[in-house]
Amino acid sequence: MPLRRKELPDVGELVVGTVREVYDYGAYLTLDEYQGVEAYLPWSEVASRWVRSIEEAVKPGQKVVVKVIRVYPARRQVDVSLKRVTDSERRRKMTEWKREQKAEKILEIVAGKLGRSVEEAYREVGWKLEDAYGEVMAAFEEAAIRGEEVLRRAGVPDEWIKPLLEEIKRHVEVKRVKIAGTFTLRSLSPDGVKRIKEVLKAVERAARVSSDVKVRLYTVGAPRYRIELSAYDYKTLEKALSSAVKAGEKVASELGVEFSFKREE
Repeated sequence: MPLRRKELPDVGELVVGTVREVYDYGAYLTLDEYQGVEAYLPWSEVASRWVRSIEEAVKPGQKVVVKVIRVYPARRQVDVSLKRVTDSERRRKMTEWKREQKAEKILEIVAGKLGRSVEEAYREVGWKLEDAYGEVMAAFEEAAIRGEEVLRRAGVPDEWIKPLLEEIKRHVEVKRVKIAGTFTLRSLSPDGVKRIKEVLKAVERAARVSSDVKVRLYTVGAPRYRIELSAYDYKTLEKALSSAVKAGEKVASELGVEFSFKREE
């Protein structure tokens, strides 16, 4: 299970737990992310709707996402709520949890190759990557795209870098994401075709905000021109599209070309 640097979660934190025992008055869980810390789920925090039996909501062996509502450091125990977790929070947390598990598996494989423990892998690699990139898996995805410099910048020791990259290439597939839209360009000038081409050139140049961005710009029937952008994350794409639209609008204004843009949903 992914290791945490703190022994107990904070109030308000979302955690993944495995239901251990269920009683009429509540349930006891083991927190998967906190080395078996016990959590108590009171009956009143099980569901916002009426349920005849607590087992309608939770069953032994079930994995659930819960929110921490009280912490008892002396007992290494916490109280949690199931009903205070929204559907979107539950989905997001489970996605994060699965990513953490995948990242830990890679760390575990590399640690085994180097004759090191998982705890050493977290101390020397995992937590450094977490500090630099927010989560270990995000760092691995960056490394899959940009190579060993991503690991070096985070302070990963040299002995870990080559075997880490080998496992990252085997297990981490970074999918490209896409956005698109359509420009409408019109000109009544004798050299209107040339002017429109200049606008499109400006659009294409401005969209290439980084080497990650791939640009496809083509006509769908004059006066409409479609732009398709792909990259590894939406933040980069939004920046590229904004830059492209601003540049196209500016050149179109200078050349007297009628300009409009519609983003595709």
